[in-house]
Amino acid sequence: MSERLPALGFIGAGVMGRAMIGHLLKAGHPMRIHTRTRSRAGPLIAAGAVWAETPVEVAQGADVVISIVSMPADVRAVWLGPVGALKMMKAGAIGVDMTTSSPALAVEIHDAAKARGVAMLDAPVTGGDLGAREARLSILAGGPREAFDRMKPIFEKLGTTIRHFGGPGAGQRCKLCNQIVIAGTMIGMVEGLYYAKRAGLDPAEVLEGIGAGAAGSWSLTHLAPRILRDDLEPGFMIEHFIKDLELALEECRRLNLHLRGLELVHRFYRALKAHGHERKGTQALILALEKGLGPHPV
Repeated sequence: MSERLPALGFIGAGVMGRAMIGHLLKAGHPMRIHTRTRSRAGPLIAAGAVWAETPVEVAQGADVVISIVSMPADVRAVWLGPVGALKMMKAGAIGVDMTTSSPALAVEIHDAAKARGVAMLDAPVTGGDLGAREARLSILAGGPREAFDRMKPIFEKLGTTIRHFGGPGAGQRCKLCNQIVIAGTMIGMVEGLYYAKRAGLDPAEVLEGIGAGAAGSWSLTHLAPRILRDDLEPGFMIEHFIKDLELALEECRRLNLHLRGLELVHRFYRALKAHGHERKGTQALILALEKGLGPHPV
């Protein structure tokens, strides 16, 4: 890239995207943006972003196009659809999908981009809404190493842990490792709190006692206090976590793996969705215990 700041296109201005766009605007990047609900883009337009009606318009003149949307179907639409960004991207540009999505889809988009002379990275993130606001995300990238190296100065404006894991789809596979681990820590966290309450302990004191020890985790530090305040709002919505768990289960089927903990937590979250809690934060897993939802012990 030349010495001027790269011109960016950004697709998606949800909880994560809004904060990420804000950091890039503050850094001085010229930027065109598109999101499904235009009203969400108002403050970003006021801060200097240029509105685009479609993903393909986002790509006009862009050196880099970034997306962070909700579901794999959305990823496919914004890159490969009738008004997808790839239709307008110039040879030598870089595309980056930062959604948690399918590794197979990441490979498919990479191949379509390569045919147009565009380098495509899959670079999902972890760190949640707080990490996005504080520019402290972990960015887990797959795709061409040269494109990753060119993107690193931009990634550094969004995150603090930035790693390349291999070819197309490798970033998505690493993110699924992350979600498998989180599934285990979430069930452990809510079961620990539930036990503490039923055993007559003060859960807040228990958190103080165990949080700095071997049981410590991001979930225990950031989500357990929300549970104690009866704050079950997202954060990260259950319906999106179910999507991630199902992507992980799909990968397990491909590899002929049976990860029983992952399967169990998926069933708990599906039960919460069935009872209307899909737009609560993932910490609402506590409700599965309190209300007796989900799989029962044999």
